[in-house]
Amino acid sequence: MAGTTDTGMDEAVSRPRKSSWTYVGPGIVVAATGVGAGDLVATLIAGSKFGYTLMWAAVIGCVVKISLAEATGRWHLATGRTLFDGWRSLGRWTTGYFAVYVVIWGFVYGATAMSSSALPIVALFPDGPGLKTWAVITGLIGLVFVWFNQYAVFEKVMTVLIGVMFVVVMYVAIRVAPDFGAAFAGLAPVLPDGSLLYTLGLIGGVGGTITMAAYGYWVNAKGWTNSGWMKVMRLDNRVAYITTGLFVVAMLIIGAELLHSSHIALTQGDRGLIDLGRILEDRFGPTTAKLFLVGFFATSFSSLIGVWHGVSLMFADFVERIRKERAGAPADGSGADGAVEEVASGARERSVPFRAYLLWLTFPPISLLFLDEPFGLVVVYGVLGAFFMPFLSLTLVWLLNSSRTPKEWRNGILSNVMLTAAGLLFIVLCVQQVRDIPW
Repeated sequence: MAGTTDTGMDEAVSRPRKSSWTYVGPGIVVAATGVGAGDLVATLIAGSKFGYTLMWAAVIGCVVKISLAEATGRWHLATGRTLFDGWRSLGRWTTGYFAVYVVIWGFVYGATAMSSSALPIVALFPDGPGLKTWAVITGLIGLVFVWFNQYAVFEKVMTVLIGVMFVVVMYVAIRVAPDFGAAFAGLAPVLPDGSLLYTLGLIGGVGGTITMAAYGYWVNAKGWTNSGWMKVMRLDNRVAYITTGLFVVAMLIIGAELLHSSHIALTQGDRGLIDLGRILEDRFGPTTAKLFLVGFFATSFSSLIGVWHGVSLMFADFVERIRKERAGAPADGSGADGAVEEVASGARERSVPFRAYLLWLTFPPISLLFLDEPFGLVVVYGVLGAFFMPFLSLTLVWLLNSSRTPKEWRNGILSNVMLTAAGLLFIVLCVQQVRDIPW
């Protein structure tokens, strides 16, 4: 089987005897990266409009993300090939889509991530430098950190950041005194009038970005390179998205208790968390508000360095695959054995393409901080971003039901149902996102 070692001794060394909490890591990274400040605001707004009624959607969303990330990790471990190798085997059209997507998405996302990380710092230190200055500083810190550190240190820092996020969000959720009876009642599937898009957004939105595709790369960077790590990967993935689910539930509780009953509206996007900080200060005092802003920073900055690392890793693999094809490797990806070992060795993180994309995420987007985003760029960014999650879901269905995947690791009925349902859900969300773009 591709991706397994040749000798029994090597296989015994590489295979863990059983899944263990001590191995958990890549899932924490993908959870911390995928949950951004904008996602938390969207969840808060859902709670403020509908109270606890959509709690069931948060639970379903958690299950959907577990299925998607498991499929991504399973592809890497079962085949010994990276996800981009899999996409490439489906045809050259995937290369064209990914190339345009990763360039434009990175340009706009870089500015968004830097601004989001700067917002809570400005709120904590109002007499200090302005938003744009802090945005540039956070971007440069992310660049230097990822440039000079490899996966092991990166994972430890991400674990600390998600720990801060978790403690703060849970603390605030407890302070607002949740109504547990209403929360449990919210597990019954109900669609109040006008709630359909909020429901779909809760199921598909939080933690659902290109970073889900990066999960397989982080699995390999951890040193998991063959199917002997499958049980460990599945435990890691469940821990990650159960943690994400708890975030969503906690933010729904905060929205329901703090905003719904008072009919308070938040600003859309990252700035909505600044609004929430002011509300918390009025209700619980400055200490709770400042603690919340620290959690806001941990949420935003973890997303920044997560993308700086994970998407750069994907881009490096993309460039390396194109380079090998030009050197004579098969265009269908069948000559890509050894790619996961290169990721595991850390070679990709030291490569020129990895660092080139890091620079692309950092320096060109700084110009957007000082200029209004060009209208055409916003439209293209919105369209490409909307199409990515359907692309990921449906290509995974294709790859994991074909001869490209060893038979024992192909999709079962449950995986096919979950991935197909996710694909259809993301298509609906895609259509809505495209309709909402300011054409």
